[in-house]
Amino acid sequence: MIDVNFLKQNLEAYGLSCSDQLAEKLDRYAELLVEWNQKMNLTAITEPDEIVIKHFLDSLLLTKAAELPEGGRIIDVGTGAGFPSVPVCLYRPDLRLTLLDSLNKRITFLTELTAQLELPAKCVHGRAEETGGKEEYREQYDVACARAVAHLRELSEYCLPFVKVGGCFAALKGYEIEQELEEALFAIEQLGGEVEKVEKFQLPGDNKRAIVVVRKVRQTPAKYPRPSAKMKKSPLQKRKA
Repeated sequence: MIDVNFLKQNLEAYGLSCSDQLAEKLDRYAELLVEWNQKMNLTAITEPDEIVIKHFLDSLLLTKAAELPEGGRIIDVGTGAGFPSVPVCLYRPDLRLTLLDSLNKRITFLTELTAQLELPAKCVHGRAEETGGKEEYREQYDVACARAVAHLRELSEYCLPFVKVGGCFAALKGYEIEQELEEALFAIEQLGGEVEKVEKFQLPGDNKRAIVVVRKVRQTPAKYPRPSAKMKKSPLQKRKA
């Protein structure tokens, strides 16, 4: 389905090696994505070259921005169709993957996808704010990642409870991140995090990406994450004097 040479050229341009085996698995991923997208809403991006740039290359930039420890545990929160973590774990098969999504039909797709790609993964149906309070998931991961439209303030409350102290949360966000990051700093600090860096990337075409890396420096207080309705009603921000 995808042009393998186009895939390899674009990955290698960003210092990402692409073996024949990786290319074969990403090609199969693209086929399954488009096939299942006819049955459920997984993505608006279905043109092969766009899948390469906007899904595969975009996801794999996470390996350039964040430190992913050898054999580490990674959870993709609100993963949708498996981005960014499935391409990352195909590229780094030493990582141990958990895919979390609140829609059961997406979990059905992800279960089939990871089986077809021979990628060991735990596919979990659940809401982040509920799952993050459970002992088997709370502060159990080296890395939590999300490529989501939620504000970084709320996204941090969803994701940081999963991360062990010393690990990191990586958020794939829009390029102009400065104001949103400023608005999220108080929440990040309250949740036990500290902004380590922001990496910005220019992708082929007009595509751009910022990746915010937050280091977990303290345990997240037990009262977080709160229910999503409470997050919306009372966002974590400094009270105005």
